[in-house]
Amino acid sequence: MKATVKTSRARLITAVALASTFAATALVPAAVAAPRALPMDAVTSADGRPTSRQLQRETARVLAEGGFVGVSVRVRDGARTLHAQAGEAELGTGRPVPRGAEFRMASVTKPFVATVVLQLVAEGRLSLDDTVERWLPGVVSGNGNDGSRITVRHLLQHTSGVHNYSPEDDTGSTAADFERTRFDHWDPEQLVAGAMRRAPDFFPVPDPVPVPPEGPRPAWNYSNPGYVLAGMIIKKVTGRTWAEEVRDRVIRPLGLTGTYAPGDNPHLKRPHAHTYHLFPGSVTRTDTTTRNISAADASAALVGTERDVDRFFTALLDGRLLPTAQLAEMRGTVPVSERHDEGFPGMRYGLGLMRQPLTCDDHTWGHAGSHEGGAVSTGFVESGRRSVVVVASGTGGGHEQLLAGERAVRGLVDRTLCAGTDAGAR
Repeated sequence: MKATVKTSRARLITAVALASTFAATALVPAAVAAPRALPMDAVTSADGRPTSRQLQRETARVLAEGGFVGVSVRVRDGARTLHAQAGEAELGTGRPVPRGAEFRMASVTKPFVATVVLQLVAEGRLSLDDTVERWLPGVVSGNGNDGSRITVRHLLQHTSGVHNYSPEDDTGSTAADFERTRFDHWDPEQLVAGAMRRAPDFFPVPDPVPVPPEGPRPAWNYSNPGYVLAGMIIKKVTGRTWAEEVRDRVIRPLGLTGTYAPGDNPHLKRPHAHTYHLFPGSVTRTDTTTRNISAADASAALVGTERDVDRFFTALLDGRLLPTAQLAEMRGTVPVSERHDEGFPGMRYGLGLMRQPLTCDDHTWGHAGSHEGGAVSTGFVESGRRSVVVVASGTGGGHEQLLAGERAVRGLVDRTLCAGTDAGAR
């Protein structure tokens, strides 16, 4: 049973930290060059502020360079919000990509789940140092896996060593495989059991505390099952599913009217753009819009909108969702492994947050995600004054196409957030 969803940071066609992808288990192995800094008037007006016309040109550029079917971009600059769309909402129709569309958030789900875990920590109901074995006895075991060596912190930080299993590892990754399994339901226990059939990628260190840039790299590997386990722990602590806790603790308080966990419902509400993926061995794209996303579970199942994603990260980073101590824990980062860093130079990972350098001696916070057919990228500057959310449809096509899409989106995020910094625009 399967919904081929894999948010392993490999194929995220995202700019700010593209950490995970539904379609691949490993990160991009080749280096991705840092985006070239452009004059601030490349994406902004003379006063250093982005303009709608310039953002539209940038969005069209991403569409062309990344080989996407459709692209939507939302930029917030202080109190101003700009939107741009390019490409088609549905292949062959000429229908434009709608503004405010719903999309599958993929691994952008992870910071929502991490926020709930850290709220439980703040309430004294859970500790980051608790082991998985304490809450889920016997669940992480076999083939060298040992839940007594893995803490909640390990799960949120991707330092657990739990293999990044995806159902497609067993059921196949072709277009025919996707069509055969697109409506299958997966329970979290099945997903964890799949990971337990594999040996761990490494054994976690006892205390993966944040380390400075010059410090040693911990063993690190993106693990969607790690977040599935975090979701199972939320249920064990609260008696309610992770989706219910995210809804009542995050979505409703922030008024995120377009964000929800779809369960087994395979359909998106209107308006939405279609998503398309070029599977291995195929010469035409497969429409992947309608699907059961249960195989993503707590790692990547949420649906949302650009506005909601912006509102969530803004509230999170300015301290409205977590006490100071827990937000500091979330921001405490470790460098990703050298293999992962090849694709995303300088990326560091906290507890459900990605930190990515910019060319203007600054950095962004956020998360990214991807599934077969679609990808989302986010970037939020430290001050919170500027943010970028990019949603793209039309993925696959091999390694070089993946890199082209990554460079295009990263370039837009970098140029937009760095524009006008000398003029004090931020």
